[in-house]
Amino acid sequence: MKIITDTIYKYSPIFVQNFMVSAFGLIWHNLRYGGSFKSYLKEVKSREYYTKEQWEVYQTALLRKLLVHAMEHVPFYRTKYKTAGISIQELRDFTLQDLRNLPFLEKEELRQFGTSTLLSEKKGRGIFTSSSGSTGTPVKIFLPSNFHQYWYALTESRMRNWAGLTYKTPRGMIGGRRIVPSAELTPPFYRYNPVEKQTYFSAYHITPETAANYVEGIIRHKVEYMTGYAVSNYMLARFIEEQNLAVPAMKAVITSSEKLTTEMRTTLERVYRCPVFDSYSGSEFCGLISESPERKLLFSPDSGIMELISNNGSYTKPGETGEIVATGLYNFDQPLIRYRIGDVVTLSADQSPVGGRHMPVIVEISGRIEDAVIGKDGRAMVRFHSLYVEIPGLKAAQLIQHSYERFTIRLLIEKNRFNIIEAEHTIIKRLISQLGEVKVQFEYPDSLPLTKNGKLKAVISEIKSLI
Repeated sequence: MKIITDTIYKYSPIFVQNFMVSAFGLIWHNLRYGGSFKSYLKEVKSREYYTKEQWEVYQTALLRKLLVHAMEHVPFYRTKYKTAGISIQELRDFTLQDLRNLPFLEKEELRQFGTSTLLSEKKGRGIFTSSSGSTGTPVKIFLPSNFHQYWYALTESRMRNWAGLTYKTPRGMIGGRRIVPSAELTPPFYRYNPVEKQTYFSAYHITPETAANYVEGIIRHKVEYMTGYAVSNYMLARFIEEQNLAVPAMKAVITSSEKLTTEMRTTLERVYRCPVFDSYSGSEFCGLISESPERKLLFSPDSGIMELISNNGSYTKPGETGEIVATGLYNFDQPLIRYRIGDVVTLSADQSPVGGRHMPVIVEISGRIEDAVIGKDGRAMVRFHSLYVEIPGLKAAQLIQHSYERFTIRLLIEKNRFNIIEAEHTIIKRLISQLGEVKVQFEYPDSLPLTKNGKLKAVISEIKSLI
């Protein structure tokens, strides 16, 4: 796959790239919407109006099954729980309140053991995907074959349907895939996947001058809603407005991956003349937060178990902010139990049912706040996780932009596994492919500074941000 994306696709003419994108789309379409998708969708919809008590019974039954499986078939948990003095009988009788007695799964543990002892000895067919890994080496997530169908049934019901859409609605996507390999501003800046009626727009070429080509793609492929990175969608909408370009009205915009601010929401609504729906999940697939038709953010209890932990280690109360500790309920092949994702949300003070749905109400998703990197041609980009993929010994990173062409990259490394010459060459080459010629200074501190919320800010720009 890497040879295809890095070599064949990169040097192919655009019509061949569109064909390859379509072939890739067909594979993923069948994986997501084939098999048990329709039956899963029916089940998800049947649970939408569960009472609080029904949700507790549902989650408890799945949690006990998951914990017993982890103890019996996943070496990492078997060792960890036995060391903590936890017996198999305790896990069979576990309650949701007992979760706090289990040790956390740290991100570094997932990074270190995710492809070995964190895998079930009864693991079936599936694929590895990578998390966004914006602050360092992405973690490897193993997803069973049928897991995709369950998860996309969730997002169909609780994201697209809540926004008045379906998976068949033509969409425009702005995400992290390098569908336009070169940093040069040579249009078109989109590729089309007719299988899913998806126009995939580059997140790395959005400028005032290129906005017209993005609008061309929207019109040409009859895009009815936009989705993907919140910041990239906002920047495109802002440039469309500034350039006074005529763009068709959308049915909705669904954003993800970064914090959606009030300014971003109002700009998107004004430009596309439609409602905007925020969402949060993550590539670990341990929980889904999405905006309901009543414009409230709700956590879906059948996407996982979400604990919110305050700075002093206690559970947060309504109205308070806490760190997400997530337990996925459906991935038995690589269970993520009490996984510290690193993101922060705020519970609403009002936890009354929303539209008859007894789901936790979230007032704000505070995680994933990054500056944009500004290119000398005016383009602004976020989500630089692709710089750090497949670099052994790289634990975390922070990119600092001093000027259009001068950067400092701080790397937190495992010295016995990290090849400085090879790693620096790879990172510089990747950065140049996105921005053109740049000068990079590397630093190797013993630690990286955290925000007041205890998070590492992956990108810091000293140039005035457009956001």
